[in-house]
Amino acid sequence: ATGAQVSFFAKAGYGELFATSRAGVVLVSPELAETPGLCMNRVIVAKPHEAMLALLPTFYPQPDFVAGIHPSAVIDPSAEVADGARVDALAVIGAGAVIGDGAWIGASCVVGDGVTVGAQSRLHPQVTLYSGTVVGARVVLHSGARIGSDGFGYVYQGGAHQKIPHVGRCVIGDDVEIGANSTIDRGSIDDTVIGAGSKLDNLVHVGHNVRIGRLCLFMAHVGISGSTHIGDGVIFAGQSGAAGHLEVGPGARLAARAAVFRDVPAGETWSGTPARPHREELRKDASLHRLAARLKELEALLDAAKQP
Repeated sequence: ATGAQVSFFAKAGYGELFATSRAGVVLVSPELAETPGLCMNRVIVAKPHEAMLALLPTFYPQPDFVAGIHPSAVIDPSAEVADGARVDALAVIGAGAVIGDGAWIGASCVVGDGVTVGAQSRLHPQVTLYSGTVVGARVVLHSGARIGSDGFGYVYQGGAHQKIPHVGRCVIGDDVEIGANSTIDRGSIDDTVIGAGSKLDNLVHVGHNVRIGRLCLFMAHVGISGSTHIGDGVIFAGQSGAAGHLEVGPGARLAARAAVFRDVPAGETWSGTPARPHREELRKDASLHRLAARLKELEALLDAAKQP
């Protein structure tokens, strides 16, 4: 950091970095305020990290929002676009779609027939909302997100895979954020639902008829198979996933690369493939480690027995 920059110091483990930092101002917690370091301008705050996050919008303001419709946008005459909304270049708004006040439809987005986009929601460039999708207020959809496509559903009849019609919707609750290139299928008959306040990372896939509760966190490469129900506040770490028609209880946590094949009780932490309670997985790993050591002993005994 330079004298023209602001930094923060919240953990004693970063003391060596703090000691050599030349930041102009450092936000520091009371218990670390006297830590030796080059920076003499220290602002004492109870939670330096949170204070830094609060300052960032001031230092890096978002682009100005200017309502209006770009001349190259294609909007069906039956669509309703609020006067306070913004529609950028080459966006397409289908028949009967409703765009709420303060919503921002980015360049080259496709908003299908009968879609609803709530107030102050932001669609970054090249987002696709299939017909009938419902997007709540203050939702953020990053570039490449595909919401409301058909789920993967087929029945084998007459020597071929026959497609199951998908007539349900995809319903995105208020304050949801969905990362770049993530895909969420519409329901086959019932809706696919993402609960309010949930956050999905890039490259996440959610299958048809899935219901995700409020305030959930899904890291990159998570995959949820069809008709699985997930409670409020659940965390799926990177590359974890769940098979179909399961129940994951509120507050459950799935470790990275966990593969869930059975119901997960509320509040539990599971890991491994197949996923199981985390302590069980740790014991299994320890047992395998000990077994590997004993195998070496067994091989040595067998080699000795072969000696004349």
